[in-house]
Amino acid sequence: MASAVRTPRQQGRRPVNGSLAYDLDWEVRQQALEQAGKAVKAPPKVHAAPAVRVRERQYVSRLAVTGVTGVIVLALLVLASYVQLTMLSAETVKLHEQLTELETDHTILTAEYEQMFDMASVKEAAEAAGMGKPSATQVTHLDLSEGDSAVSYQEENPGFFRRLLNSLHGGVYAVVEYFD
Repeated sequence: MASAVRTPRQQGRRPVNGSLAYDLDWEVRQQALEQAGKAVKAPPKVHAAPAVRVRERQYVSRLAVTGVTGVIVLALLVLASYVQLTMLSAETVKLHEQLTELETDHTILTAEYEQMFDMASVKEAAEAAGMGKPSATQVTHLDLSEGDSAVSYQEENPGFFRRLLNSLHGGVYAVVEYFD
């Protein structure tokens, strides 16, 4: 089908040197020729504020929050254990110092004890207080060559109330012993 609008080339039907292919750049050249005589106006300069880019809201995984929380808790526990270790070390040093001091005191007191109970000083103190060895009249000898004997005195026939009282007395002591 032929086109209803004829281009200037087709109007004259003259012989064509070259190709009869449709010239795609013809319209662009025509517009450039029409615009050639006109003054080119520069577009007005508009100073626009820079566009603010808004970042999308990011979601944090619950597992990540739980993991970070766990790490923080463990770090705090390690820190607390180091504090506790430092306190125990300081206390150990104090106790070692106290032990050394007590061992020194023990040595001094043992030496004083041995000096106090020297038999010569005890004898001198006893004689100074007026004590002396006992005389023959003050000595009593006990003869245990005969056999041992013991006499037990008990009521012959206790009454009913006395037996009941003894029974209750023994029961109360048995209960008290059980819970002690």
